[in-house]
Amino acid sequence: MKLSVGIFFGGFFAALGVLLFLVAFGTDYWLLATEIGKCSKAPEDIGGEKATFHHEGFFWRCWFSGKVGEHNSSMWKFWYTNQSPSKNCTHAYLSPFPHIRDEHNSTSYDSAVIYRGFWTVLMLLGVLTIVMASFFIICAAPFASHILYKTGGGFYIIAGVLFSLVVVMYVIWVQAVADLENYTNMKKLDCPDFAVYVRYGWSFMLAPIGVFFALLAGMLFLLVGRAIYLRSD
Repeated sequence: MKLSVGIFFGGFFAALGVLLFLVAFGTDYWLLATEIGKCSKAPEDIGGEKATFHHEGFFWRCWFSGKVGEHNSSMWKFWYTNQSPSKNCTHAYLSPFPHIRDEHNSTSYDSAVIYRGFWTVLMLLGVLTIVMASFFIICAAPFASHILYKTGGGFYIIAGVLFSLVVVMYVIWVQAVADLENYTNMKKLDCPDFAVYVRYGWSFMLAPIGVFFALLAGMLFLLVGRAIYLRSD
């Protein structure tokens, strides 16, 4: 394997991994949820059934109102140009969907925040690790240091593992911890026709792709480091 080829593809895959990680980290579309149900006879409800659209990520959880359409759970409902000009947002790590302090008992809410806290820590560690990995690789290039290449490669692999845990924990959150069934049943007490549609957003989908590129870059840089070490003997 030519070193220049390995370094080029390692840097290319690493750049893609870093970009995807930062986009997933910085955007608020890990979860998309649509709540449908006219729960009152207020004058403002006349003229069509209303829907509330939620989206959340690492930093923010936002929601806005809209009219019920044919494809209520479609991802395009949450695209920037399709959103309402005004929407409400709150810190996601303090109010992860569907838990709201005023609507849940303190035990349920506190458990949700604690679980979310672990997810947040892993996310931050993943971002910090991949940034450090990039720093090591940048420093390794001018000196052709096999130690720095191996260290950078190891950090990319660690970052990939951490983000894999982030993805798995979020899947567990949506499928089990969030307890959407009880949330729906509670809402149906006041709104019999209430329904909620939940799906993963594009921020979530970018994370596993970033994991793949980070792991691939890490293995390439480990091979590059080993090749440089063997040449130096």
